[in-house]
Amino acid sequence: MRPSQVYAVLEREFAAAVAGTHTPVMLWGPPGVGKSQIVAHVAARYAAPLIDIRLAQMEPTDLRGIPFREGRHVVWSVPLALPDAERHGTHGILFLDELTSAVPTVTAAAYQLILDRRLGEYRVPEGWAIFAAGNRQGDRGVTYQMPAPLANRFAHYEIEPDLDDWVVWAHASGVDERLIAFLRFRPDLLFQFDPARYASAFASPRSWEYASRAIAKFADHPELLGEALNACVGVAAGSALRAFLSHTDAIPDLAAIAAGGDADVPKGLELQYAVASALVRYIGRLPAPQQPLAAGHALDYARRFPQREIGVMLVMDLQRVLDRPLYQLPAFSAWAEDVSDLLSFERE
Repeated sequence: MRPSQVYAVLEREFAAAVAGTHTPVMLWGPPGVGKSQIVAHVAARYAAPLIDIRLAQMEPTDLRGIPFREGRHVVWSVPLALPDAERHGTHGILFLDELTSAVPTVTAAAYQLILDRRLGEYRVPEGWAIFAAGNRQGDRGVTYQMPAPLANRFAHYEIEPDLDDWVVWAHASGVDERLIAFLRFRPDLLFQFDPARYASAFASPRSWEYASRAIAKFADHPELLGEALNACVGVAAGSALRAFLSHTDAIPDLAAIAAGGDADVPKGLELQYAVASALVRYIGRLPAPQQPLAAGHALDYARRFPQREIGVMLVMDLQRVLDRPLYQLPAFSAWAEDVSDLLSFERE
């Protein structure tokens, strides 16, 4: 499933916890695909407390607690890490990360917690959702096969990288627009994880975020920048990005395009991708009252790309970033007529 679809599933499961119809969710996916980040975004969206328990770093007693004698009986202490309505609130997310990397004795301790929402005398507060995540077997990580009784306690969803979803997130998160343009130009490099081949650095949605940070830190030192990009996403992807960045200095005046001025479309394909992504970022940062007029001028500019697909990419990304119906703008009809053979439109 696309990350945006998984996000929608988790939103509904979080709401279902309040209604008493929640089903624990297990997220599967290769390293770097964004499993933990999606859960964190759901928690942030609803300002809900998130308790992130890394099971691979735990012992069974970390979940079950430690027994101590109380009179003639043995009582189990409740770990502070587990949700408590008084300390954490009545609603939240209990996230069991690295579940498939935990030793079997730890996963066995999680059985009752996941299905029955309790461990001995401890009970997970009503209103708390239980999500878990882990790598698949064969993902070149430390993994154990999930026992059938534990697997049967979850609804299972597998996350696959998706460039459109990543672009929306990247614009909102301040990722360098030139890097976004590069991945639009080279979508095959968004995710290059090969479990059969060892590589300490490889391209993934997570490592491209690190590459964006490297651009910000080492832009004034080209030699260090090249090595930093290689360190984040691998030599092949890092070198390709470095070459792309070296051609983006000739991007037209974005302010002139947004104002409807006379700005040429670059001749090079790399620069066309770069100006399209940069224009989306530029308009997205304008004050809300100025955005409709600028978006209309962007629609006019999109019609001028020799490769009409790049203009379509510009408009689609602009629609996602602005989150407003572009079809209400006067310039939309002319643009839509130009690309009517490439895609269809559904109006809500």
